[in-house]
Amino acid sequence: METPEPIAAHGTGPIDYRAAFEHAPVGMVLSRNRTMLDCNQRLCEMFGTARDALIGRSFQVLYPSVAEFERIGRRMVPILNHGGRYADNRMMRRLGDLHGAFAGETFWCHVTGHALNRAAPHEAGIWTFEDLGSRRSAKAALTPREREVAAQVMQGLTSKEIGRVLGISHRTVELHRARLMRKYTAATTAELVQKLMAG
Repeated sequence: METPEPIAAHGTGPIDYRAAFEHAPVGMVLSRNRTMLDCNQRLCEMFGTARDALIGRSFQVLYPSVAEFERIGRRMVPILNHGGRYADNRMMRRLGDLHGAFAGETFWCHVTGHALNRAAPHEAGIWTFEDLGSRRSAKAALTPREREVAAQVMQGLTSKEIGRVLGISHRTVELHRARLMRKYTAATTAELVQKLMAG
């Protein structure tokens, strides 16, 4: 595939798309079958590692657990099939100790993606990652399901809506929500969201 010619931006010279990708203010990844083909410097900084440690590896290394990687992957498919785009907040895991990060610490991340082929959404995609924690790790010990419920609570969903998204009953969601409230010593949902964002 040929590289497109740079486009002149109102007489300021051609745009260097590689430089734009590399210096984007959010982490960016090009993927194939949930494997990272290329990434920018911001992603390396966010996950505390070098580019060579990410290229060719599955996104699974960035998740707190294999179960979350698999569940979120399944949940993405019908949404990507329908519109080609997906976005959520989720807890991710730093991979290394570079750039001021600590290997293994978890943090809240806003993830967006675009499938290049809606019929086979994991085949090839473009993904962005934005650190919502400003380098603050998520300190409360949460189970994988609690992390998933917390991510939906942060989106403002009700227990019934969360149940539909995660494929569990709203009563199960309410149990997890109650545990989150206790773990974060939050009296209201608004306070819980604030504490989740702060880690």
